[in-house]
Amino acid sequence: MTASRVLVLNGPNLNRLGTREPEVYGTATLDDIRSSLAAAADGVEIDLRQSNDEAELIGWLHEAVDARTPVILNPAAFTHYSYALRDAVALVTEAGVAVVEVHLSNPHARETFRHTSVISGVATGVIAGFGIDSYHLALAHLLRLP
Repeated sequence: MTASRVLVLNGPNLNRLGTREPEVYGTATLDDIRSSLAAAADGVEIDLRQSNDEAELIGWLHEAVDARTPVILNPAAFTHYSYALRDAVALVTEAGVAVVEVHLSNPHARETFRHTSVISGVATGVIAGFGIDSYHLALAHLLRLP
């Protein structure tokens, strides 16, 4: 991969990983995910961030456009209704920068309202349902990009 950094952006309530519904999201915390990705990153900096604030996530996606930094994005609940976040993801992918949407759980195996993602249509790809490995599969893809 030519980029020296990957942004790993996490949406609302993911700061509660490890204690929030472990039967759905597992017991790994964001710090565990950060450490695990850093160990697998082959010298690429993992810049993991989390916000419960839609505007902050959008600002970070704008930063990704400007710096041409690939993104792993777990939009969490914003997946289902944030057209503003969708438009920011589109700015990134339209600039030729990859954005991989990830989910720890499989949204299609859960409540009906979780079956729709407004993000997926503009993301480079989507990986869901593999717990922390969803992030690793996304990173593996990004590391293979020229």
